[in-house]
Amino acid sequence: MAHHRRSAPGTVNVASKLRIEHLADHPEVLPTLKEWFEAEWESYYGPNGLGDAQKDLSAYANRAGLPVGVVAFLGNELCGIAVLKAESITSHSYLCPWAAATLVRPDCRGKGVSTQLLCAVEELAKVLGYGRIYCGTNTATQLLERRGWQFIEQGEASGENVSIYEKAL
Repeated sequence: MAHHRRSAPGTVNVASKLRIEHLADHPEVLPTLKEWFEAEWESYYGPNGLGDAQKDLSAYANRAGLPVGVVAFLGNELCGIAVLKAESITSHSYLCPWAAATLVRPDCRGKGVSTQLLCAVEELAKVLGYGRIYCGTNTATQLLERRGWQFIEQGEASGENVSIYEKAL
């Protein structure tokens, strides 16, 4: 008997209706993503942060290798982004590549979007010839564990503790 994962009561799983595409094919979404990054990660991308959302997002709009971003659309509506990049957690720069910069629009969360984005990033890593992929998070541990990722250790990113995971591809 097939097991179907159920969404939380009152939510709709939209994963079957999602399109995941290269960010490079959608430069029109860059201004929206810049606003999202600045709002979601204000301490880094905000006015007093060290990050430059515009610069990072422009780098992710790439197809030729790392970093490479993918975006999720529900119909014509942008609903999320994820990135495969060479470095993410500076203390662990010897590990490569990283699933990073995953962000889903608040009203699309809990509906399978981040799972589809993560699957796309895993597939990108495989296509690029990597045998393993890494992720540092303090929010997505359950998602990673459901997808077969293994916790390897605690690390630090921008002064915050993060759990570092790896997955064999």
